[in-house]
Amino acid sequence: MTRRLRSPAARFSLFAIPAVILPAVILAILGYHSLRQWQQSADTLFRAQTRDLAIMTAEKLTMVLRAAEDESLARLQDVLAGPHPTQEAVRAFIAATPLIQGLALFDAHGKPLYAPIGRGVESRFFPAFVRELPPDRWTRPAARHLAVEDHVIILAPIPKGLGGEPLLAALSVDRQALRRELLEKTLAPLEGPAIPVVVDAQGHAVYARAPVEGAAPIVTVPLGGALPSWQLALYHPPDALPGRAVRRQVILFSAVFGVLLVVIVAGLGATYRLVRRETEMAELKADFVANVSHDLKTPLALIRMFGETLELGRVPNSATRQEYYGVITRESERLSRLLDNVLDFSRIERGRRTYRLVPTSVSPIIHEALESFAYVLGQQQFTVKVVVAPDLPEVPLDAEAVRQALANLVDNAIKYSTDRRVLQVEGVVRDGQLAVSVADEGIGIPPEEQGRIFEKFYRIGRSDTQAKRGSGIGLALVRHIAEAHGGRVSVDSQVGRGSRFTLWFPLGTDAAAGTEPSSGTARGVTRGADSHH
Repeated sequence: MTRRLRSPAARFSLFAIPAVILPAVILAILGYHSLRQWQQSADTLFRAQTRDLAIMTAEKLTMVLRAAEDESLARLQDVLAGPHPTQEAVRAFIAATPLIQGLALFDAHGKPLYAPIGRGVESRFFPAFVRELPPDRWTRPAARHLAVEDHVIILAPIPKGLGGEPLLAALSVDRQALRRELLEKTLAPLEGPAIPVVVDAQGHAVYARAPVEGAAPIVTVPLGGALPSWQLALYHPPDALPGRAVRRQVILFSAVFGVLLVVIVAGLGATYRLVRRETEMAELKADFVANVSHDLKTPLALIRMFGETLELGRVPNSATRQEYYGVITRESERLSRLLDNVLDFSRIERGRRTYRLVPTSVSPIIHEALESFAYVLGQQQFTVKVVVAPDLPEVPLDAEAVRQALANLVDNAIKYSTDRRVLQVEGVVRDGQLAVSVADEGIGIPPEEQGRIFEKFYRIGRSDTQAKRGSGIGLALVRHIAEAHGGRVSVDSQVGRGSRFTLWFPLGTDAAAGTEPSSGTARGVTRGADSHH
């Protein structure tokens, strides 16, 4: 068995909301995964590019250092191959070569030719190292680099030294000159945000292009044989990391998606409220048609019944005939009031209802409105109290419209009175305005409902009111009439103790604006209400 969803709002909730929310959630998940993959790819590519940059920079440093070494060794060989290679000549070579801070010379047997000159070549392992060299190493000029304590030593065979005999030169590299003459000149012009840092064998930073506090180490590569156990590290500032840029994109995407989701939810909420309101309005209009049809049918049935009885001559005496004539007249008036309400409401909805305001005394209007209910009030044994101040001024009014508003209020008072059948109508000047009140001691109106009773088609959802028939537009007309006169309508009610409706009209010419055509929408009557409480 299947169940049909009768409410469009329910169908909207069941189908429209998931149809929008589900794609939005899927889009968010896909977007998040795409951003994560983008972040991983960007990080991988960034590290690969940084490693390539570090390797190329290390190769450049090695090339520059070997070029400086070759130049220094060539000059040293020239000094040693000269006619007078004295120790003073070697000292002059060291003084003229900033990169070299110390020098020791050994013959093929590992015997030093001179005492070590300068710093960094005092080690005792050089003679044993010299004796272990293979014979061909003395003829090949390839240098070897060693890390001895905190010094970098260049061991370079010199094939033709003193007297044409091969020698071994141990040269100590000056760290300060290395940083100043090679590292700074080579690494300072490096493009990009990367911070190159050269670290020695003990892990001490020899050179850094910029402070690395807060920077992230990305890659470290060895500097090769020219600087044994030394490394080149590349750092990146936090703002230059691709992960930070991706995180900014993630935050931006999340913010945009959040705003989009809020807009979607707000749109769905507004659409749902609109659908629900239209559904409620359609239901209220259906109830309105049913109620009006019933209200039309009742007086028509009475008129027809009494008219047929009189036509058939079944009324024996004139008193009964007069009573039947009175019933027909009253039901005709009731039918006319109902039709006037419907027609006026239609004019208000189309913005074609006009009011003709002329200075008018309100006392005759009050009495005429009550006179039309005299039979009903007497039949239902109402106690009617009329309090009208004798010195009321004439006020610009549309007498027929005000009489219609009072009739709706009196009809409400009769309809929703219980055992205490008291009706009081009052006309006074209060707070600089004409106040016309209709009060009863009926069932009253709950406080939470008092703000909605003037909405068109609105009916209070209580069993003691739903049982009463009504068109649902009576109080909407009352409010429109009051506002068209430049006034207002107020309600003071307590549940179980009755209600007081008051029409407030300005004195003098303040209501002149009401003479123009007025629409229900323009006056704020966007949702009508019945003359019930």
